[in-house]
Amino acid sequence: MDTDEQLAQLPERDRSPGPVQGREQGSRSARFPAVARSWDHARRWPTGGGPLRRAGLLLFTCMIFLLLVSSYVVQPFVIPSGSMRNTLAVGDRVLVNKLAYRFGDEPRRGDVIVFDGTDSFTQGAPEENAVRALVREGASSVGLMRSARSDYIKRVVGVGGDRVRCCDRAGRLEVNGHPVLEEYLYPGDSPSQVPFDIVVPEGKLWVMGDHRSDSRDSRDHLGEPGGGTVPVGRVLGRADWIGWPMGRMTSLKRSGAFADVPDPGAGGAAGHGGGPHG
Repeated sequence: MDTDEQLAQLPERDRSPGPVQGREQGSRSARFPAVARSWDHARRWPTGGGPLRRAGLLLFTCMIFLLLVSSYVVQPFVIPSGSMRNTLAVGDRVLVNKLAYRFGDEPRRGDVIVFDGTDSFTQGAPEENAVRALVREGASSVGLMRSARSDYIKRVVGVGGDRVRCCDRAGRLEVNGHPVLEEYLYPGDSPSQVPFDIVVPEGKLWVMGDHRSDSRDSRDHLGEPGGGTVPVGRVLGRADWIGWPMGRMTSLKRSGAFADVPDPGAGGAAGHGGGPHG
């Protein structure tokens, strides 16, 4: 018997039926129909449900975008008091540049900054329930509320190593022995009603309001932990623009009043802490 006849007499090894025509054996949809239906429903959901659903989804997306922008790039800040008049008025919405000091730069004399005053202006973080904190976070992202009760806005007058003193014989503020002509002061205000003399520690800032007779600033916290100075790490950003109301929209530039102030150590002996401002 030749080879071909032997092969013809061998029994069939695989009697299983062939694949059904028109059906994908390896399809994920065929193997997991419930998952496929759920995915298809989720994919169609944003465009279904009518205009009300689409409007709600758009609003939600905008809120998430605003929260991200206000957390990392630019945040509106509501001016709560008159301590920065006439530079800033009560109710102004300033736009705080949160990238200003993120890439190696640090606050400079004359900058208007927003900072967290915890443990410098406010001893201990203020308590707030979770619901109110969430509402405040959302409202502050669009400038409807103050971002936190411990946030403040002031002007940088002294940086680490500076000796800040007030006042000289002519009634002017001195930084490192150099008199500063503060053109931004509220009309009729003196640089300070109570004398002080302090050397700002490294990594800290001495900050004051432009409306000195209506500002609770570094002077008021001299006798507290931190001596009235604000850690650079607590600075949230630099106020670069007034965004609202429309009639007050403008950029906030660094004051040139400190342009001729010498480097720390070049202007006189170390100072001392003075009494709190009344």
